[in-house]
Amino acid sequence: MLRKLVDHKKLNLDVASRLIERYPDGYGDEDIIVFKNINGEIIEAVEVKTEDTIYLVKISKSLANFISNFEENMEKELQTKNTEIAYHNPAQEPELNLNTDEGDNNWD
Repeated sequence: MLRKLVDHKKLNLDVASRLIERYPDGYGDEDIIVFKNINGEIIEAVEVKTEDTIYLVKISKSLANFISNFEENMEKELQTKNTEIAYHNPAQEPELNLNTDEGDNNWD
């Protein structure tokens, strides 16, 4: 199984949703995985699994905010997209009329 270390800001929607499902009330000390990276830096992460990948999501102060505000932010994003779609109404766009009179051919 593939293992990836990622920042929560780079998660796709599927993995972000799994993160929220796994830690709906946030994460505790028992959920944290601690290891050293290639540069010898200590990394703290929480684990999120998909069918073929284990994601180690780096812990930061903004991760806690991300988890606690995820549903609210997703609702806002969906409302914004729905509003954008509502404003785009092809029926209200002006119709283009092409001059097809053969006598007005000024292409020469």
